[in-house]
Amino acid sequence: MGAYTYSTEFRADAVALARSSGRPVFRVAAELGVHHETLRQWIRTAEHAERPEAVAQSTKDAEIAALRKQVRELERERDVLRRAAKYFAGETNW
Repeated sequence: MGAYTYSTEFRADAVALARSSGRPVFRVAAELGVHHETLRQWIRTAEHAERPEAVAQSTKDAEIAALRKQVRELERERDVLRRAAKYFAGETNW
């Protein structure tokens, strides 16, 4: 059996239905035509995303990744300038 991809809207609606219905997750999943473990995973993901510390952590992770990218770029620029300075220092006959 192949893997299915579901839209974000469908996932959110399925999670909301599972939370509000009061029925077991496996029954809601069967009605929606989704495997029960898939629905459980969507619920866990939604719960994780709703925690404020998770949002703050993901923001910090994104900022750290951007800063690391900037550091790599600046290091490359520094290396180019060092090589250029070394080259031009050897070219001058003062």
